Amino acid sequence: MAYDIDGNFPLTCAEEARTGMPSEDRLPLPGLLALAMAAFITLLTEIMPAGLLSSISTGLHISESMAGQFITAFALGALLSAIPVTAMTRSVRRKPLLLTAIMGFAIVNFITAISSNVTLSLFARFVAGLFGGVVWSMLAGYAVRMAPKSMSGRAIAIAGGGATAALVFGVPLGAAFSKAVGWQGAFAIVSATAALLVGWIMFAVPDYPGDAHGKQESFLGVLSRPGIAATVMVIFVYIAGHNIIYIYIEPFLHSLGRVSQLDFVLLLFGIGSIGGLALVGTLIDRHLLLLGPLWIAFFLLADLIWISGPSANLPMYGAAIFWGISFGGFGVITQAATARLAENAVDIAQSACTTAWNTAVACGGISGGVLLNGVGPSSFPIATLALLIVAVSILILRMNRVLAVTG
Repeated sequence: MAYDIDGNFPLTCAEEARTGMPSEDRLPLPGLLALAMAAFITLLTEIMPAGLLSSISTGLHISESMAGQFITAFALGALLSAIPVTAMTRSVRRKPLLLTAIMGFAIVNFITAISSNVTLSLFARFVAGLFGGVVWSMLAGYAVRMAPKSMSGRAIAIAGGGATAALVFGVPLGAAFSKAVGWQGAFAIVSATAALLVGWIMFAVPDYPGDAHGKQESFLGVLSRPGIAATVMVIFVYIAGHNIIYIYIEPFLHSLGRVSQLDFVLLLFGIGSIGGLALVGTLIDRHLLLLGPLWIAFFLLADLIWISGPSANLPMYGAAIFWGISFGGFGVITQAATARLAENAVDIAQSACTTAWNTAVACGGISGGVLLNGVGPSSFPIATLALLIVAVSILILRMNRVLAVTG
């Protein structure tokens, strides 16, 4: 149980939110689920246009390629904001900062919902990305501060579960909203949900002080801490390899004669992602050192199946599930490792990880496009294999050694 500052009586959930004191024997689920919802709305805002391209194109009288820039604009905002905005807001109390970002999502999604001007819409998407960079950088540190130390990894898994849910359900959910109320109505629903989340956060999420100005460490100082740069590099190479396959999954499956199974393969990937997240959540606080190499090994196994050019359905389906398991748990594993390595500078370290992640998405898209036009989609798993070997090598030779020392 959690007690007040004098140790006199048990705290209710509301009192825990007011005092910011985590219970010593249980996770503050209402607050962590609010963080998970914040992650869900952030990623849903980013990827939902992928299921609305034709509707946006028709509604704004633009090409589908221009409509695709709705995603690019968000990614650019997140990429540019993660490090500088996190550094500038380190002294700001955590709850007002989170509320500002979520209210920002409500506003920019509402602007997108009512705008008929493509320039204004793209600007709103860019600003949404700015808020997204802030949310991504602070979620893991917030979850760690809310939870008992022995359950910090599980807290990160719960908070990060919203992102996995958005990856699995975001595009089809956006498409369903669009069919029901139009593409602008879909953005209006997300805006309203963000507004409701503000109330949830106010009630269930505790507040914490930012870092005092005199105690702040520079970004380069945080990055130079043992293991942090290695973690950032593992994220970059893994996510770049993932996106070479993920962004160009349709031409890749076409090269394997499986393009008709695209929807089912993505469904299996989503199921695997949820399962991977659940498994990591139960194991991470006790077996963090083991999970990193093991979860990359799942992706390596999928990649080797693809390289073999499977002629039967079962190996292809197994590869999709293994890939999903790896991706579903990867973000939580790296966030937990970063939280342990960075300690009191976790927000700055997470901003570096957020930047690496978004940069890798862009690099994976560019690299995949070059390979697609030059060598063909059959080269995707070979390029991904090289990147995964780099990732697991860094993990074993550097990052895990540092984690073992830090305990």
